Amino acid sequence: MRVKRGFKARRRRNKILKAAKGNYQSRSRTFRVAKETVERGWVYQYVHRKLKKREFRRLWITRINAAARERGYSYSVLMNMLKKAEIDIDRKTLAFIAMEDPKAFDKVIEEANAN
Repeated sequence: MRVKRGFKARRRRNKILKAAKGNYQSRSRTFRVAKETVERGWVYQYVHRKLKKREFRRLWITRINAAARERGYSYSVLMNMLKKAEIDIDRKTLAFIAMEDPKAFDKVIEEANAN
């Protein structure tokens, strides 16, 4: 007697088809094509979760560099000054301060310069 798997197979297929919603033509309707699309999408998702962190760090560094150059410093010189002055502030926060509160950023530079 053969085993048809019944609702379990349908449930598995429907899960994939639901994830493929919004895709173009057979990619959202045909299980075989949808499965390939969804699995590839999951790979891209995984990879881009890692890339997102790198891209944000690059953005923060660019913003800090721009703000530092307005004040006559390069990014590397500024970061070195902060390290020597033992001012432990992460790039995300520093970039936010540089964008939102230039006066506070000036204070940070002053403090780093004082030491």
